[in-house]
Amino acid sequence: MGRDLPLNRTRNIGIMAHIDAGKTTLTERILYYTGKTYKMGEVHDGTAEMDWMVQEKERGITITAAATTCFWRNARINIIDTPGHVDFTVEVERSLRVLDSSIAVFDAVAGVEPQSETVWRQADKYHIPRICFINKMDRVGADFERSIDMIREKLFSEPLCLQIPILKSNDEFVGVVDILQMKGLAWDDDLGEKYEEIPIPENLLSTVETYRDKLIETLAEYDDEIMEKFIEGFPVDIESMKSAIRRVTISSKAFPVFCGSALKNKGVQPILDAIIDYLPSPRDMKPVEGHNPKISDDLLFRKPEDKDSFCALVFKISSDTYVGKLSYARIYSGNVKTGDIVLNVTTNKKERIGRILRMHANDREDVKEVFTGDIVALVGVKSVRTGDTLSDVDNPILLEKMEFPEPVISKRFEPKTKAEAEKFKSVLQRLEDEDPTFKVKYDPDTGETLIFGMGELHLEIIVDRLTREFNIHANIGKPQVTYKETITKNCRSEYKYTNNIGGVDQFGHVVIEMEPLKPGTGFIFENRLVNDEIPQIFISIIEDGLKDAMKAGVLAGYEMMDIKTSLIGGSYDQNKSVDIAYRIAANMAFKDGARRSEPSLLEPIMKLEVVSPEEYTGDIINDLNSRRARVEGIDMLKLLKVINALVPLSEVFGYATRLRSISQGRASHTLQFSHYDIVPKNIIENIVGKMTGRISTNLSS
Repeated sequence: MGRDLPLNRTRNIGIMAHIDAGKTTLTERILYYTGKTYKMGEVHDGTAEMDWMVQEKERGITITAAATTCFWRNARINIIDTPGHVDFTVEVERSLRVLDSSIAVFDAVAGVEPQSETVWRQADKYHIPRICFINKMDRVGADFERSIDMIREKLFSEPLCLQIPILKSNDEFVGVVDILQMKGLAWDDDLGEKYEEIPIPENLLSTVETYRDKLIETLAEYDDEIMEKFIEGFPVDIESMKSAIRRVTISSKAFPVFCGSALKNKGVQPILDAIIDYLPSPRDMKPVEGHNPKISDDLLFRKPEDKDSFCALVFKISSDTYVGKLSYARIYSGNVKTGDIVLNVTTNKKERIGRILRMHANDREDVKEVFTGDIVALVGVKSVRTGDTLSDVDNPILLEKMEFPEPVISKRFEPKTKAEAEKFKSVLQRLEDEDPTFKVKYDPDTGETLIFGMGELHLEIIVDRLTREFNIHANIGKPQVTYKETITKNCRSEYKYTNNIGGVDQFGHVVIEMEPLKPGTGFIFENRLVNDEIPQIFISIIEDGLKDAMKAGVLAGYEMMDIKTSLIGGSYDQNKSVDIAYRIAANMAFKDGARRSEPSLLEPIMKLEVVSPEEYTGDIINDLNSRRARVEGIDMLKLLKVINALVPLSEVFGYATRLRSISQGRASHTLQFSHYDIVPKNIIENIVGKMTGRISTNLSS
């Protein structure tokens, strides 16, 4: 069949930003101007092509990352539009994992917002080249220069200004100055399809010259070719500058900045040109790295070429009413056809590709064969889960797995009828497969099911889907914080397990040392045995026993974290020692040690930003103080105050209602997870007491 376009004419991009910065609106304009759609969808009308879920249309937000493909200047652009709400940050994480580049969208009034910082760090983690689009230049209070300064100061990144806005005397946004070409671009028709070149306004000439000089200086700082011309005093031609901009962008040394108004259809076409001119094709990326599944320290590489062995990463699972399970995959090398047998390297199971689909939001197009750089949905691969690697059966490679944040909030869930309860488990399993940050746990003490998520909105959407899509109605508890447990001092613990089961003696004996770790470290196991008191075959069993013990803490049964456990001693009986005995001994030693190590609860701490008129600042801060918040700083945004604080999640349930009341509806806020921290002792007693009382009540009933 063959390729329809060469690999260097492919771009895989994501669109990322803080909620309500205009990502989906920009995507809708891109689809319209590239001819993919024939009518512009609007988020506020619920007609956006990329927001296809009922919940997205109703709420005017993006919940799930949607993929599509369009064409511009004889190049294929695969786009993933990601959510901006912090509760759905997993969608950004897994999208960036498989993309080659992205467009970071900023609100020209608000500049760099909290979730802007989060997604920027996520892109840094995966070394994703970016271009920046300062959107909403038509809004009152839009400030291009302030947004540029915030990119530099808050994101610690070097902006390359390739445009500046053209404003009329009444601050109406009409177009941009192209600093590279030294000309103005103005949009005058309602649909924004046509724009004309205009002379640079007189009042902007000196400003444009300053920006152009700054652009050349910055390029000279990061690019050797421009540096040579700069030092020798030669003029820098446009083509040399474009080549240099492409090089520094792909290396993520600097980030081109454009501006416009997606809603008013101004400034979108130059973004499309920039995607082609400055962002990398799959061929520009380094070979993907993995390892041999049979020899973990044996590094393997796959070049971004069709002739290399097939290799793909599944980054998303979703369910489709008509075709069933869809496995979204990025093809890193080689090609694959419908009917081919591939290996799920993660599970070591062979799978047959039933169908291959190119997706446009929830619409689909069947294709027979796909190649390096493609992002498609596969049908028929039944055992696949998010993060699994697919490869040639004869040339397996295991790519690095994707890591996702742990959920911080839960709700108790109980189906109302027995018939619903029977299908409840399979539906929850399906939702867990789709969303790695959604977890389900059965509480044996109370007989209830707990569902865990990243925030109140996340769980609201899950419950809404259970009701609408699957017709499951349930009794739902109030949101609860997902606490963790840890220890606060070192301890040595020993346990000797002896038992006789069915006339067979069992023996296991371990001595461990436990010590607290820095927040966020997790669990570390170290084998410090000197004289092989315990045979090597039992060491991994002991580690498993310790991990088992971490799953339920000694204070209130919450998962434990940030603990290092060292195996320092023990003994072995060649006639009686068995796996299960060492696993139990390790578990009991850990539990005993945890009780004597001054255990403590950890609670999720949220990063809170409140934007409010100055007259309400005092009342807002007083309210935050009553919620155990720590105010980190207060900044100015035009005539508004921006309050940055850290506050326990347990103290901000229903905060939106309280803030509206305090500020008469004029303040806004954003919340995102920051870290786990120690709970004060007086509050620990209250939490543990409630937990114990609830369990006792359920058991007695």
